[in-house]
Order: sequence, then structure tokens, then C-alpha cells
Amino acid sequence: MSLPQMAEAAADVLPLLKPGVENLAPVAKFSIKKGQVKQKGCGRSSGSSHSPAAVQSLHSIGRYAAIIQTAPLDMKTDRQDFTNASWTDLLSASVHTSVDLNRLFQVDIHRIEPVIKRFPVRINPYYLSLIRRKHDPVWIQAVPDENELHCERQSGDPCGENEQSPVPGLIHRYPDRVVLIAGGQCSVYCRHCMRKRAVGSTAAFSMDSVLRAVEYIERKPLIREVIISGGDPLLLADSILADLLQRLRAVAHIEILRIHSRVLCTLPQRITPALAEMLARFHPLYVNTQFNHPQEITAAAADACKLLARAGIPLGCQTVLLRGVNDDPQTMKRLVQKLLQIRVRPYYIHHPDPVAGTRHLRVPLSTGLRIMQALRGFTSGLAVPHYMIDLPGGGGKVPLLPEYLKEITKDRLVVRNY
Repeated sequence: MSLPQMAEAAADVLPLLKPGVENLAPVAKFSIKKGQVKQKGCGRSSGSSHSPAAVQSLHSIGRYAAIIQTAPLDMKTDRQDFTNASWTDLLSASVHTSVDLNRLFQVDIHRIEPVIKRFPVRINPYYLSLIRRKHDPVWIQAVPDENELHCERQSGDPCGENEQSPVPGLIHRYPDRVVLIAGGQCSVYCRHCMRKRAVGSTAAFSMDSVLRAVEYIERKPLIREVIISGGDPLLLADSILADLLQRLRAVAHIEILRIHSRVLCTLPQRITPALAEMLARFHPLYVNTQFNHPQEITAAAADACKLLARAGIPLGCQTVLLRGVNDDPQTMKRLVQKLLQIRVRPYYIHHPDPVAGTRHLRVPLSTGLRIMQALRGFTSGLAVPHYMIDLPGGGGKVPLLPEYLKEITKDRLVVRNY
């Protein structure tokens, strides 16, 4: 494929890199038009001359354009197409408009556009390639649905995070731990996100807000653990993330650092040897991720988990129970078993929070209890996570279990086994 052809393919299929990613690892920015490419800041458009960076990036973008045009609904997709892909190139090539979705899947633009205006979309080429058919478990998590607008009487913040934020970007709900929000960018904007109200925010990551958060933590000696969440903190450049971790590790009473990130599932190319080596400097450090369906556990995801595990980083998974994705016992059983095979311990199954725009993905509590009953005793205890519900208004997480205790008296205990 020639450079003009690649530029044309990219212009037809892929959006331009959106603003608000100033603190991501460096990404070459290109103005792509049919038949030409112009790198911003270099003052040259394509013809017979290209900078090496422009040529390399354009080759990648052109290749991803071809993959996206043919791959998502084609079972013959060669997953190795992404083996040597740059995660920043993949991120910059993300789909984020109704026009892009229509070109790929022939969706109804008039129905999808109002959804995207309220709840942004981003699907990077890697995660897009995991879609096997319309409305499959990956599609449901990533592609906007007009049902998201049916959110009357639903709150954008049902768990009361804003009310439990003593300083911007920090949530202090439990006595000994806090959540630090490291930006609003993600590699995929999940349709079920608990922070749907803020995800996709173009506000740049601010070290000033981090300093205020650190000052608050320093004044609270009971805090022993900091959970870095977002958005996705692993979309920060290595150097910025290292600075953040160093500032937190310097607080004397902080014992544990934890990162919550979905890139191991949605953009595993982000997990590089350099990142794993850097994170290993801040032990004890844990990483919790989110896989929701066995379809997401690929060779690339397994390699990403292996890199972190070999760096001594314990991995946990916080799966979200979702209608049409994993709301049956057999799917959940396959998922937790496959997670153990890639060195990820199933940690939680979250009952979905009643977040505005997610009603169509919610299931009754009886579904989760039935799944837990089907796991306990029928697979390894290592594979059985906690089923958790987050109480509204900031009440915190509560575990739910099937009823195993039938009777307790002075001299007798009656229980039900699996």
C-alpha cells in the first residue's frame, strides 16, 4: 500500500487524535486528508518526502485502517497483526464518532449520535478486533446503545463519590484507604462504566491536584493504602506515573499502592518491559484489572499479565456482572478459570451500580447469587471471587452469598453444601 493510499484509508476510517491527551506517552499527531499526510509542526505535506516518524506512523495507521475495515466481524482475523503495534498509535487510531461506527458496522447514525454527545465513545483497534459479531459480549461493552439515554431517575454518581471527595480528585470512603483519580482518559470508554459521568474528560492530568491530594494524605495517618484509578492511570506516560508513585511512596504511613487499570484487557500493548520494570520499583504494589468475558482473554492479554507477574506484581480481576455479557454460570465459570491460567486472581464480581445510562445492562441480584452458587464447589476456590454490591450514597461495598447456613441451635449446625 502506498503512502497516499494509506492516508486515504486512514481518512476514510479513523478519526484524528482527540485533544486532552497531553500527558499520555508521546503520540505523533497527524492531519490526515485523502492522498496526503501532514505532520503538525513540521510544515511538510506528503509527496516524495516524509519524515521517518511520519512514514512509520502512517504505515501503522494505514495497517490498522485495513484491519478495522475487515476484521471485527470476520472470524479469520489474524490477531498477530497487533503483535508489534505501538500502544500510542493504537490509541490515536481509536474510533470515536458515529460516522466511524457506521462505516464499520452500518449502525443508525441518527440513533447513535445523541448517545455519543452525552456519553463519548472510544474503541481502539485492538479491542475493536475482538468483536466477532454485532451485539456480542465485546460489542455490548464498547459500542453505544440508544438505551443509554433511557436514564430517568438514575444518578450519575449513585455511590456518592463526589460527596466523599475532600479535595479534587480524591475519594475518601473507608478509614484506611483512598482513591486517587488520575485523569478521565481510557483506552475504551466502557458503556457500563461506574464513572460514566466523567469518563472521556479532556481535562489534562494535573500534578497540582496530585500535590493537594498528597498533602491531604499526609495529614491523615490512618490512611495506609492509595488506590490509583481514573479513567485509566496506565495511560499516563511512564515518567509521569513514576513521579506520582514516588510522591505517594514518600508518605511515611502509606504501606500499599494499588493501580486499577483495564488496559491489560483492552489495550495490552501498553504493558511494556519498561513499564513493568518501573512499577516494580514501588513494591508493595498491586494491580487490579477488569476482564468480563472469556473472549477478552487473548494471547496479547496473557503476555501483558505475564510481564507484570514476572515483575512481582500481584494481579486481581474485578469483573462487572452485565446483561448479555457474563450473566450465566457457564460463561462466568470459563472466565474465572481462564483468568487463573494467565496469573490473575478473580477478586470481585461487581453487581452493576445503578449509574445513569446503564439500566439496560443491569441484572437482578438473583442472577449473581445463582452464579456464585454455580461456582462454589464446582471449581477451584482460587477461582471464586467475592460477589459485591456497592451501597447507594457512599455506604460502601457489601458481599453477598447464597444461603448456606440453614439452622443454628445450641448443639446443632445445619448447613447446605454445594
